[in-house]
Amino acid sequence: MSLEADIGDLWARKQDGLTATDATDEHLAVLEEFLTALEAGEVRAAEKVGDEWEANAWVKQGILLNFGLRETVARGYGGVQYHDVLPLRETDDLADRGTRNTPDGTTIRRGAYLGEDCIMMSPSFVNIGAHVGDGTLIDSCDTVGSCAQIGENVKLGANTLIGGVLEPVENAPVIVEDDVSLGAGCRVTSGFVVGEGSVVGENTLLTPRIPVYDLVEEEVIYGELPPERRAFQRFVDSSVGDHDLIPGGAYKPAVVASDVEEETLEATEREDALRD
Repeated sequence: MSLEADIGDLWARKQDGLTATDATDEHLAVLEEFLTALEAGEVRAAEKVGDEWEANAWVKQGILLNFGLRETVARGYGGVQYHDVLPLRETDDLADRGTRNTPDGTTIRRGAYLGEDCIMMSPSFVNIGAHVGDGTLIDSCDTVGSCAQIGENVKLGANTLIGGVLEPVENAPVIVEDDVSLGAGCRVTSGFVVGEGSVVGENTLLTPRIPVYDLVEEEVIYGELPPERRAFQRFVDSSVGDHDLIPGGAYKPAVVASDVEEETLEATEREDALRD
């Protein structure tokens, strides 16, 4: 059977009551093969079909099975002792792709993919199922959540949070497309899609519950930032702004998006000297 079929079979068994206590070496071998395929970039939690991103439900099922069919055990890595259902990812293959991670605080969980020519600064964390494209910079204090799909030549500014989405399995995870620059302190959550070539200002929150005022197309949209936009956070009047308990009014977050200006693009050019 194919890997997808093997995962589907295990998923059905799990729904019928299979537990970590019952899992056999054969079951665990399937899960190991699955994690290896994730780390090699051979399978992904989501892929772009036409203009839309779609979740690969079976891949997310495979990730969930790695939690449901494994026992929590004591583990060690680099002299650090911890308890988890999964070990951390081995990083021997990264050097062959020209990718590097700095010491004392870069943590890559099993089942995560990092492409060629990436830089991962410490401290930072990439979770299971995440896919990080070629040439991407993960800066200090960044978190890339489970199943997040990060494109090529992306800049994640320091202290950026990319949220994870595991359940429901049919929901697409957070997507950051190619050539995006996220300023320091940005947060992208709940399956939000950041379009290709966009530049997002510092401390901007992108989530489907916050409106994006797209000044290019003169519309208000939710859940996505169109390609090639310059975006930043601002606050607009809240519906409870006139409440007696809130002197001075109340405000809620919003995002404003406009065309990317040339000087903005120049300011976010990739530092090629870092990769020599």
